[in-house]
Amino acid sequence: MKKCLVVGNWKMNGSADIVNTLLSELAGQHVRCSAAVCVPSVYLDRARTILANSELLVGAQDVSMAKQGAFTGEVSASMLKDFDCRFAIVGHSERRTRHGETDEVVAEKAARCLEAGIRPIICVGESQEQRDAGRTMEVIGQQVDVVLNRLATESINQIVVAYEPLWAIGSGRAASVEQAQEVHAYLRQRLVTKAESIRSLVPIIYGGSVTSNNAAELFTAPDIDGGLVGGASLSAAEFLAILNSV
Repeated sequence: MKKCLVVGNWKMNGSADIVNTLLSELAGQHVRCSAAVCVPSVYLDRARTILANSELLVGAQDVSMAKQGAFTGEVSASMLKDFDCRFAIVGHSERRTRHGETDEVVAEKAARCLEAGIRPIICVGESQEQRDAGRTMEVIGQQVDVVLNRLATESINQIVVAYEPLWAIGSGRAASVEQAQEVHAYLRQRLVTKAESIRSLVPIIYGGSVTSNNAAELFTAPDIDGGLVGGASLSAAEFLAILNSV
């Protein structure tokens, strides 16, 4: 049976009360897969404390491409490591579109994570216009190739790839299982060009309106190894249902 990974991305949501309540509900639960929650950076310490003896791991939503220095407002990978972050999301479409992050920036962020012993969750995805133009694989291929070319081959087995079609994020409209599987299979072949061993070592997870209603069907596809869950991760009951749908 393949290993699954499900990661909750809270985005810029939450409060001290929500962190305490939601994570406390999750902390004592047994889940059927590897799981993590990526909370806003100001709550990382609290999340680490609450989940200390839990099956759930802690992750960050972004990381600086710089190691240290005059970068006001940014958080380095080594700082995230101080809070026991096991994962960090890089290249989320909201960072790419709202903050102009290029493929090269995403690749540098992934490299910083790996240097600090953090697994980068590298997001790739196409817009509706790109899909309609038949450019999905071209766009996805370029995004992942820039990262693979930047990283040492021996470190690639530590990454996670997340396919998140822009047209499905927060829209309530998830890609069909067939659409997602096609892209995931393509991504796996792209990874294997670096090393055959990567085929079974790098999780390729799906992000884009994942809910308890569609998770089980998505996760049964041969090349979908879990999910990057947005809004549904803000409900303990819904997130647990997704975790246990594996």
